[in-house]
Amino acid sequence: MAIPSREVVAELAPNGTIRAAINAANAALVQVDPSSGEIAGPSSDIARRLGSELGAQVSLVRYPTAGGIMAAIDRDEWDIALIAEDPSRADRLFFSPPYAIISATYAVRVDLPCRTLNDVDASGVRIATARSAAYTSRLERLIKRATLVYADDPSSAFALMVGGECDAAAGIRESLARFAVGTPGVRVVDGAFSEIKQTIAIRQGSPQAAAHLTDFTVRYYDYVSR
Repeated sequence: MAIPSREVVAELAPNGTIRAAINAANAALVQVDPSSGEIAGPSSDIARRLGSELGAQVSLVRYPTAGGIMAAIDRDEWDIALIAEDPSRADRLFFSPPYAIISATYAVRVDLPCRTLNDVDASGVRIATARSAAYTSRLERLIKRATLVYADDPSSAFALMVGGECDAAAGIRESLARFAVGTPGVRVVDGAFSEIKQTIAIRQGSPQAAAHLTDFTVRYYDYVSR
């Protein structure tokens, strides 16, 4: 294990505490207790593990969507962000190697004759998807015949489908399964149209921190993958 230098600590925790942005919409990696508001799951675990390694406190900063995290880039609200890799933001953000890889798929109404991923991409099919989600850019390249309908966030996309305004909703498998609980007439399609790399992102211009995060996430991924 590489020993963090003073430069690494200064770049990641300039105020002595690592402010870690968490995407609460990502049910695969973030679980929020509805009563206490306490955050658990792999995203918070890796942030706390990083803080422990650096000898720094960690403050979890909760955002309702990944888009909210991105919108706060210039507001000095977070030091690291637990978000999906987004090459279009590489001019502003450094993305570590993945600490987790999650899958994106569709939820569909059971009256829709779709049994496979390819079935969803059909003429006349309307797919709701969150405008700022990492998997949406993949859909924009992938979909040839269906129509994409943009929503503000994953839960809104699911609501469009349930309300009959769309035929399918794209999303992270775990999130779709959570939304589908107690919703009759909805099922989640087998398979995945995208595998999404979840990373630790920091603003560009912190080379020591970037090198340490590269080493750190490789070690973490190896640990959780055993």
